[in-house]
Amino acid sequence: MPPTILIVDDEKHTRDGLRSLLGDEYDTYVAADVASALEVLERDQIDVLITDLRLGSDDGMTLIERALKMPHPPVCIMMTAYGSVDTAVEAMKRGAYDFVTKPLNLDKVEMLIARALGSRRLEQENRALRQQVDERFALDNILGESAVLREVLDTIRQVAPSSANILLEGESGTGKELAAHAIHNLSRRHNGKFVTVHCAALSPQLLESELFGHERGAFTGAHERRIGRFEQANGGTIFLDEIGEIDASTQIKLLRVISETRSFERVGGTQTLRADVRLIAATNKNLEKLVGEGKFRDDLYFRLNVVRITMPALRERKEDIPLLARAFLRHFCKANEKPLLEVTSEAMNTLLTYDWPGNVRELRTAIEHGVVMATGPKITVRDLPAAVRQAVGAPLPAGISRAKAFEEKAGPLDLHATEKRLIMQALAATNGNITAAAKKLGISRRTLHRKINEMNAEKSESRDPKSESELPS
Repeated sequence: MPPTILIVDDEKHTRDGLRSLLGDEYDTYVAADVASALEVLERDQIDVLITDLRLGSDDGMTLIERALKMPHPPVCIMMTAYGSVDTAVEAMKRGAYDFVTKPLNLDKVEMLIARALGSRRLEQENRALRQQVDERFALDNILGESAVLREVLDTIRQVAPSSANILLEGESGTGKELAAHAIHNLSRRHNGKFVTVHCAALSPQLLESELFGHERGAFTGAHERRIGRFEQANGGTIFLDEIGEIDASTQIKLLRVISETRSFERVGGTQTLRADVRLIAATNKNLEKLVGEGKFRDDLYFRLNVVRITMPALRERKEDIPLLARAFLRHFCKANEKPLLEVTSEAMNTLLTYDWPGNVRELRTAIEHGVVMATGPKITVRDLPAAVRQAVGAPLPAGISRAKAFEEKAGPLDLHATEKRLIMQALAATNGNITAAAKKLGISRRTLHRKINEMNAEKSESRDPKSESELPS
């Protein structure tokens, strides 16, 4: 559909002249006063409003102010006589896009409308893109129901609105960058930029230039001034991934920019600059150990470590694997234009047995592999990557299925069933290791043995004892 334009002028010849000029390319409306213009704005979606400043007893400034408060405001252009240019400039300060003076230069009017529509289109695209980013990195996209993950999510909700620096720890693939995005989106800086720097991917000289920028001629190849990431993130959040990889010189400069002064200089420059940014750092290394070894400054570590959040490894929250697998299945079946697949019990048992050194990122890749390789309606063990297929777990007590243990749900008030389910999950997650399962449950090995014996007794009473092997006593 062609863009819509509303022309508001109390002089009929001006209205008709503009409608004649624009009518072939745009869907054009006209009005002689504020009341008629507001009726059109409330009834139809208008892309561009062109209004005279003087509308008889009415005021074009008032019309622009009311138009800009509407749910889908138009781009507003003011028409005015030479003597009222100051008023037109004031209209721009209040939100008008631009102004033209009378008598009208029709070529300029057409050019201005085209530019205004281009600006509106770009703004709409940016808004849609920002919405997509917000949805992708929302807290709801950090999937899981395990207690250890819920604790992390509660911490993120608590610290996000603050201005504190955050240190995200965890193995590769645990979702540190996803957590950083969620913190930014829940913060008071969510309208500012979120700027990411992967520190491990750059040499010390390039990293310093990337962070702080450089002046022309600062080093070989510096042909022009470059704005650094801290300047780009001003008013927003900067995320430094793999912070443990930065060299000593850059650590000193980083310490200065996150101190109270928030100051820095571009490489090769002498001007002191300042940036108001919130810093979120991530590492898969033990920074405390690096501090003890003299490889990381202790004062920088304390600046970064205002709030520390540890992203749990996937092997520590295996109960989340079925939920994550289903989410990845939906995504990759849609991406590969396949009907929604299922995972066989044997394949799910294999996923739950494997220890996932690559964590959620590796699980995501494994599910994509399964979707691509599957030839039937279900993903089988043979459709999984070789490293996952080779995972062999110890046989579980009483023939417990790992898939059944993690899929089984109990009513919130059914304490006995909930206890039984948690014991089954702990045994499944630890490949039947009773000592490890007891530790995971927070009870003694003796207590777990007693509860297993009670479960065995229940089975003996309710089933033929020859039909199913018992839990170990």
